[in-house]
Amino acid sequence: MTAPSSNAIVDPTLDVVAIGNAIVDVLAHADDDFIAAEGMTKGSMQLMFSPAEADALYAKMGPGTEASGGSAANTVAGIAALGGRTGFIGQVAKDQLGEVFAHDIRATGVVFDTAPRDGEPSTARCLILVTPDGQRTMNTFLGASQFLPASALDRSLIESGAILYLEGYLWDPEEPRAAMRAAIDFARAAGRKVAFTVSDVFCISRHGDDFRQLLADGLIDILFANENELLALANEEDFQQALHRIAAQVPLLVVTRSEKGALAIRTGETATVAAEPIERVVDTTGAGDLFAAGFLHGQAQGRTLVDSLRIGAICAAEIISHVGARPMVDLKALVAEKLGAPVA
Repeated sequence: MTAPSSNAIVDPTLDVVAIGNAIVDVLAHADDDFIAAEGMTKGSMQLMFSPAEADALYAKMGPGTEASGGSAANTVAGIAALGGRTGFIGQVAKDQLGEVFAHDIRATGVVFDTAPRDGEPSTARCLILVTPDGQRTMNTFLGASQFLPASALDRSLIESGAILYLEGYLWDPEEPRAAMRAAIDFARAAGRKVAFTVSDVFCISRHGDDFRQLLADGLIDILFANENELLALANEEDFQQALHRIAAQVPLLVVTRSEKGALAIRTGETATVAAEPIERVVDTTGAGDLFAAGFLHGQAQGRTLVDSLRIGAICAAEIISHVGARPMVDLKALVAEKLGAPVA
């Protein structure tokens, strides 16, 4: 139920409040032949439109690991692991996977109070196939997550966050798209910043015009994209031209470039960092999510663009060193060690 708002602008009590798909990830190893045989595009995300389709693929997968996931949920969980204060809004069903998701995200310290939904469909799941080179191919059944209504938004929670972080994956279904538009209005009315991740080239192919309009209308303060997503969003083939086009439309643009590092542009100031060295890439699931976590946490602490990018790169490197999209070490200690200064 939507909480009443005082309409008074007060200091935020949380660093980031995110809205995204509430998903339970199932990760399993697979080879390239399996990916090809199933007609998947390696390294991308595709939707499954029925529980039966998800069950059929699940039956063919090897032994799997279940973990609470979802792009924006991974990001706020990462910020919490760094010592930040976060909240999350996302729709689960009243079922076992819904309980798994709620328990996992609350256990990280994230505020999560969205009421579960009765009846079908079930809680969303993402079947992730990890190939030997660490690439992840995602097959997502959105389930209950695509039925997040505007009435489920906690306006006071949104207003309590310094930044509202929105996930492009959730823009696909009509109901949560309307909820996210309402959330943008709540955040901007309270004087908060709005951050947006375009999530995947797939999302841009379906909703690029919407994303471009959000930028044109000045509704996005921080935009996250990887190199391929930036090219698609800008309708450009040249990276520098795409960078120039999109940077002119948003106050802060953050672009990840895999092994080529990352950069940020804010009102003419450009900062770049190299990718963090890593022994072996095991699984790229969640790399962008945790990069965003590190960057946003750095910004919440008032750090420079370079330091924020470095924190993001350190978090991303930790995530791709193991299977799964949640950190397996003390992120706060890791970043403090590598950065040479405490993060919170």
